[in-house]
Amino acid sequence: MRAAPYPPDEMPADLRALHDEMAAYVAEHLKGFVSMRTDRALVGPFPPMLRFPAFGRAAWSYTKALIDHSHLPKPAHEVAILATGAVFSSRYELYAHERVAEGAGLSPSKIATIAAGQRPADLTEQEQAAYDVAVALASGRQLPQSTYARAVRLFGEQQTAELIYLVGGYCLVSLLLNAYDISVPGREEGLPEG
Repeated sequence: MRAAPYPPDEMPADLRALHDEMAAYVAEHLKGFVSMRTDRALVGPFPPMLRFPAFGRAAWSYTKALIDHSHLPKPAHEVAILATGAVFSSRYELYAHERVAEGAGLSPSKIATIAAGQRPADLTEQEQAAYDVAVALASGRQLPQSTYARAVRLFGEQQTAELIYLVGGYCLVSLLLNAYDISVPGREEGLPEG
């Protein structure tokens, strides 16, 4: 790990306010996985955002906008995030969003197949569209017109834009997690072994 969790008691006041906002959003919107240590230091993508706030504030604003303006159907939303995490082999992202996806109603077999980098055969049409958009974009390819048109037909132009920005946001999150060598929560974050 290259950006250790940052205990809020060690932060200057302006950074503490950012931490507290992140912690509140995570607690409200992203449930079911470890995102904070007992000393209230956030884990996952948040330590690099907090340790490098000149860039982290903007990354957080983008992430917060994705949360505040989320209108995609939750299963499609989580399929896109899982597919993006799988393209990047981003361990923490997959760990966290496997749990969020289960809460959104995705079956364990769909979640496992997407996390393994494969497209499940039993995805709904909306889930297929989200998967295809995410994999094309996260893989660095231009989005094919037919894939874009299918997404617009299923979600409308506004939600397709949300999907594209969601994939872009989780590409950034995955990149941060990989660059700072952030794994699933455990001893390196000061959490008890379970």
